[in-house]
Amino acid sequence: MTSILISGAGIAGTTLAYWLRRHGFAPTVVERATGVREGGYKVDIRGAALDVVERMGLLDDIRALRTDVRTGSVVDGTGRQVASMDGDSFGGRVHQDAELHRGDLARLLHQATDGVEHLFGDSIAAIDGTRVTFAGGLVRHFDLIVGADGLHSATRALAFGPEEHFVHDMGYNVAVFSVPNHLGLDREELTYVGPGRTALVYSTRQDTGMKAMFLWRSADKATGRDAQQRALADAYRGSGWEVPRLLEAMAGAPDFYYDSMSQVRMDRWHAGPVALIGDAAHCASPASGQGTSLALVGAYVLAGELKRAGGDHTIAFPAYEARMRSFAETNQALGPANIKRMVLSSRSQVRMSMLMLRLAGLLPGKDRVMAKVVEPIHRAATAIDLPAW
Repeated sequence: MTSILISGAGIAGTTLAYWLRRHGFAPTVVERATGVREGGYKVDIRGAALDVVERMGLLDDIRALRTDVRTGSVVDGTGRQVASMDGDSFGGRVHQDAELHRGDLARLLHQATDGVEHLFGDSIAAIDGTRVTFAGGLVRHFDLIVGADGLHSATRALAFGPEEHFVHDMGYNVAVFSVPNHLGLDREELTYVGPGRTALVYSTRQDTGMKAMFLWRSADKATGRDAQQRALADAYRGSGWEVPRLLEAMAGAPDFYYDSMSQVRMDRWHAGPVALIGDAAHCASPASGQGTSLALVGAYVLAGELKRAGGDHTIAFPAYEARMRSFAETNQALGPANIKRMVLSSRSQVRMSMLMLRLAGLLPGKDRVMAKVVEPIHRAATAIDLPAW
């Protein structure tokens, strides 16, 4: 039985473990964290990814865990509502797309891999052919190795080279953390747009608090929690609305997250017995809204190609890449276009955008206008045909 080590117990890695086991392989998952990562931002499952979770028998469970965000609104610096629409339209969801917390999805997927070997609290320290040395000192041999360890993949660095060769900064930063629900939101999302910076908060059915998210244009990258929080505070200094109060809450947030908005671009996603999936191979950035769907679909495709090739990676890895590359690149293209709509560059652009939003809310047929806006997302989400392996 072919043994396959998967680095990373996120969405891509756990989905891959599920399908590999189902196809008769022997997967092992190693994860730096001490357990399944809870919490996180809300994520969308769209298009072809819905077919993947349905084939896993998880679609009903996923729908039961939907965030149920009912409305999304844009507000000005005084908190006055500029425009509002239903939650699905605001989030670009159509055709039964599902939104849920990343942690809920991770837990569902982990439960579906019952019987798969998991090595929590460890990571890959070195790869020598198919010989793997773990950070904890363990040395084991595997037939194949798959890096599913995200944007800053250590597996990619070991097998393909330094991160700077593949990770391309889009010129924006993102920060997300939990805050008290002092606004009393009930399954609502509010977005405040300033020049070069956007802030939003939302509440969901399962969460008594709120999540705050910040997106801003910046070439500066901070490392370490204290420096990152100072950078965020500096970027939003002088902002209106609820921003000062939200920033006051970040020091005590247990789940503070900060990173650059980046994409991964590689000529090849495989080298010898090592392959990459998900963000490690083709991160599209949070601005694409497609990272989770790409992870689900990529895992399904790689496992299926390995099954079809009888475990021969010299056939399966190139076939996986051939089937996935166009799909990944189509979804990556959403990122740069979306971030420019999410973070406006100047005061005049903000004023014009607010005016257009006010006018759009007064015009008949606004649903048709929104349908045209979200059509590129739906088209990208369905830009692959999935075989029934």
